Amino acid sequence: MEKTLNRIHPVSDPEATCFLQVSWEKDLGTGFALLLSDCQCAWTGTVSESDISREAADIEMDREKYVEELRKALIAGEESASKYNFVIS
Repeated sequence: MEKTLNRIHPVSDPEATCFLQVSWEKDLGTGFALLLSDCQCAWTGTVSESDISREAADIEMDREKYVEELRKALIAGEESASKYNFVIS
């Protein structure tokens, strides 16, 4: 299993610092688990392969392109920090 841990600053609260851990087996396209923490609380979730396919279809994006965008947003870290915004609600 592979994991990444990135520090994010949500646009919904720019002063806040959160940590996002993403775990996956083969690649993001087969599904992944998320753990988000603000150092006081933590939230977890999973995204299945079918969830990814459904979301790509809903936004009418090629599935492989969608998985690549997920990779950039969730695990690329600092190199993508200025390209993706996180809103926590």
